[in-house]
Amino acid sequence: MLTSRERLEATLDHRQPDRLCVDIGGATGSGVAASVVWALRRRLLGSDEPVRVSSPYWMQGDIDEPLRHALGGDVANIRGTGYSFRTGDERWTPHVLFDGTPVLFPADIAVTTDENGDWLIHPLGDRSLPPSHRMPKGGFYFDSIIRQGPIDEDALDPADNCEEFVLLKDEQVDHVARAAMRLAAETQYGIMIELPGASLGGIGGLPGRDLREPKGIRSPEEWYISYAIRKDYVKAVFARQTEIALENIRRLAKAVGDAAQVALVCGTDFGTQRGPLISKDTYVELFSPFYRRLNDAVHSLTPWKTYKHSCGDNYELLGLMIDDGFDIFNPVQTSAGAMDPVRLKREFGDDLVFWGGGVDTQRTLPFGTPEQVYREARQRIDIFNDRGGFVFSAVHTIQDGTPVDNVLAMLRAVRDSDRAL
Repeated sequence: MLTSRERLEATLDHRQPDRLCVDIGGATGSGVAASVVWALRRRLLGSDEPVRVSSPYWMQGDIDEPLRHALGGDVANIRGTGYSFRTGDERWTPHVLFDGTPVLFPADIAVTTDENGDWLIHPLGDRSLPPSHRMPKGGFYFDSIIRQGPIDEDALDPADNCEEFVLLKDEQVDHVARAAMRLAAETQYGIMIELPGASLGGIGGLPGRDLREPKGIRSPEEWYISYAIRKDYVKAVFARQTEIALENIRRLAKAVGDAAQVALVCGTDFGTQRGPLISKDTYVELFSPFYRRLNDAVHSLTPWKTYKHSCGDNYELLGLMIDDGFDIFNPVQTSAGAMDPVRLKREFGDDLVFWGGGVDTQRTLPFGTPEQVYREARQRIDIFNDRGGFVFSAVHTIQDGTPVDNVLAMLRAVRDSDRAL
């Protein structure tokens, strides 16, 4: 029997491990909604304790080690907040979600309720500032509140779109190193680090959620338009962000070394449900030069494999991602556009580790029967695990309201596939 870490390493090297390598909650793209984490802990561990939600922007519950063990997960992560890392000494405040789930938010997340019963998050933990996010009453997730000011084309400064991209503090680097060393010494899990600030153009953080007064281009619509009409500005923004990210990579590489196996470099989405979001030419011109520098830095300084997350139909871009040095692709949204599992594995399976695609989180997992979930998961395993190079995970976040029985059916499919290996 391999350890989870050895199992992940074999998978990353495209060698067939003793059983499937499994990730549940080891990355933002493979997370589990807080309400489902609570339900799983009640079912499997008999625990009613509140669920920690380290990043309320994603509303994913933290997977602690007892639950990870019960679920058969092989991967633990050291999660950033998008641009930085917490330091491990957070205080927590209790909340109860609209569906009754008891949760804990970091105490520096300022939440208020408006006259409609909606939840609001205020930036910098300051309730006197206008809110940056809203969860509608009865909802499940926070939506960004776009605080886009008037755009003066002649006064656009790339530095304004880089305000939140900063060098890590020494205590943040030390926290990451301690967390990685503890996981490496005290557990058998494979370890992922989510690099801060390397998601160039990531739309989730674009509105400047942690900024007092966002400057620059902060509207997603305006940002996407900029790929066509403000290319020089976008390149200048990416160049600044990349220099900061490279320095953070150097410091993390020195502090963490071979304690980790995977680095989540970028979570910027390039696909939609029906097709690609950007053209190949736009990708090559705006993203490739910077991705190559980031991946080259990780590969030259560490043994880490680099992980690219991109939702939707990415079929036309996968070859370019390989050329740019990415080793891993997630979430493998097989319900989108041209993302046929058989073709993906045939054309790209020798060069990319597919991390995800195990079962559809839009329809089958939340709305199917346990039997349908089991059947789809077995089919996906047969396709993606051929010749190795596959980390089993659901296509994306296991959504709020997903039945526990369906999650357990997915895991039963994994166990039964292991017996067939």
